Amino acid sequence: MAFQKIRVDNPIVEMDGDEMTRVIWKLIKNKLIFPYLELDIKYFDLGLPHRDATNDRVTIESAEATLKYNVAIKCATITPDEARVKEFNLKQMWRSPNGTIRNILNGTVFREPIICKNIPRLVSGWTKPICIGRHAFGDQYRATDIVVKGPGKLKLMFVPNGHGEHKDLEVYNFTGAGGVALSMYNTDEEVFDTQWRHKFKEAGIWYEHRLIDDMVAYALKSDGGYVWACKNYDGDVQSDFLAQGFGSLGLMTSVLVCPDGKTIEAEAAHGTVTRHYRVHQKGGETSTNSIASIFAWSRGLAHRAKLDGNARLLDFTEKLEAACIETVELGKMTKDLALLVHGPKVTRSHYLNTEEFIDAVAEELKTRLSMQAKL
Repeated sequence: MAFQKIRVDNPIVEMDGDEMTRVIWKLIKNKLIFPYLELDIKYFDLGLPHRDATNDRVTIESAEATLKYNVAIKCATITPDEARVKEFNLKQMWRSPNGTIRNILNGTVFREPIICKNIPRLVSGWTKPICIGRHAFGDQYRATDIVVKGPGKLKLMFVPNGHGEHKDLEVYNFTGAGGVALSMYNTDEEVFDTQWRHKFKEAGIWYEHRLIDDMVAYALKSDGGYVWACKNYDGDVQSDFLAQGFGSLGLMTSVLVCPDGKTIEAEAAHGTVTRHYRVHQKGGETSTNSIASIFAWSRGLAHRAKLDGNARLLDFTEKLEAACIETVELGKMTKDLALLVHGPKVTRSHYLNTEEFIDAVAEELKTRLSMQAKL
């Protein structure tokens, strides 16, 4: 039975990425998205060569388009270090594209585990999901840094607009060869008591402040079932800790939600899987977990569906996510997950390669959609 494509009236922003995730991204679009959806895509190539060619203007333009169209779906990208500058012959060491985009959107990144029943958890006591809410603004990602060469005084100065207090603070007196320093910032807007306390009470939930070290210790002994609100850098670190505790860095959603309540950016929570890409470049077989990248598409499209009141599209995204989880629970998985299930005795018969896994998800999705069409 032929599938009638779902029309999506309003645009989505697509941000392409780098290395192995760029390869996966194309497979996902061609096998899981384009056969079923009629999309108006505003495409931005955030691959490192194109970012360099545009002096990183493309990254800013992609964020501005996200604010215009309200929904963006992003592939993983490279944040260059000195080695990458040399490898790609870059004009300069460009900032993290995620950092640039998040500072323009000024939102909060929410990350939650994708739970498959047959995947063992490193933290076995986590029986309920833990969601990380990461304030994706300021901190180390927008720090102003300096290399200090030689002795001298480092100062921090605040010059107020208006009648505030001028502050001139000595931070450190460098001697000898010098060192390094950075200045970070964040904003202080106390809104919980005025806007949210009564809503928390009505919902039967509560908020409490904990220091990061105390919270990490608590998380390990808890059974889950809460949202963990973090500052930017803390959220970056703890979301990876959380993903690994639930099984794999490839089993984690990541959605940046903006203060306007309408605009989101969904992305893969992991990196570009460079090690696998080197094998792929040489023509070797890879077994790269694509689930987080698939969920970037499903979560972004689900938000588009909710904004547009598109019930067919929302149903499609739910079936796509269910197809991913069912495929793994049927024992069809990539090597990273097979290692968790079978341990060091894992053999090639226990796992699928990169394309085989996406094909298996596509087959499961087709089955679910055809069953619906027959009803």
